[in-house]
Amino acid sequence: MTASSPRPDDTVLGAWLDGELDAAEHARVIAWMAEHPEDASRVQAWAADRDALRGHFAGVADEPVPAALARTVWRRPQRAAWARAAMAAGLFAAGALAGGGTVWWGRGEGAAGIAQMQAAPAPWVQRAALAHGVYVPERRHPVEVRAQEEHLARWLTRRTTIPVKLFDLRDQGFELIGGRLLPDGASPSAQLMYQDDAGQRVTVYLRKPDADTPAAFRYERQGALGLFYWVEAGAGYALAGTLPRERLLSLAEAIHRQQPAPTAGTPASTPGQ
Repeated sequence: MTASSPRPDDTVLGAWLDGELDAAEHARVIAWMAEHPEDASRVQAWAADRDALRGHFAGVADEPVPAALARTVWRRPQRAAWARAAMAAGLFAAGALAGGGTVWWGRGEGAAGIAQMQAAPAPWVQRAALAHGVYVPERRHPVEVRAQEEHLARWLTRRTTIPVKLFDLRDQGFELIGGRLLPDGASPSAQLMYQDDAGQRVTVYLRKPDADTPAAFRYERQGALGLFYWVEAGAGYALAGTLPRERLLSLAEAIHRQQPAPTAGTPASTPGQ
């Protein structure tokens, strides 16, 4: 993004967080946050607040809408579209926050817009990209705990309740700098940061996956940032970096080889799919 590019306003940043932007706008926001860590930090705070609300109201989100309220919203179809949308927004706002779904109010894009929204990255993958953009530019304090401290893996494992291993990526040219704890809704997540001799950095984001998180090994590109992500052995992994796909894949394969073995009944992912 060039210096003359306009700053995305809070509405656009919020839409990015909810997965409502098209591919071009999504890439523009990613590029902006990579160059403006203060905005990336704000969006990360919004994500943490949203995830906390989801966890707090998870039970309410699963409740059916009372029939009387549903009839009130839908019984007068002759009303203007904005009026119906306003009533529906008031009725479902808490559920949207708690359940994490993106509510589509019919903006004229039709099936194409819905397809774009459904294809948006999963929220936890967005958080991995966001955390990468926030902390990778840091030079004085890129990590919370340095790699030299022996308790790093034990501390992150205890706080995230998933087995955190400090992956050895030296054969791929990357040295572990350290790690940090990140807010992530009901339970925290972890970030490990690596750096090569040229100063290029990659991060590994680890979290306890939701029950409906797909295990398949996937790749996404958000502007210059590439991400490989997968779920295995009760943990979610997202590798992020501004590297060519092939080099990022070699790092993902090295992590996959070193991660804890899946327990019985846990599906395994295959890198490169």
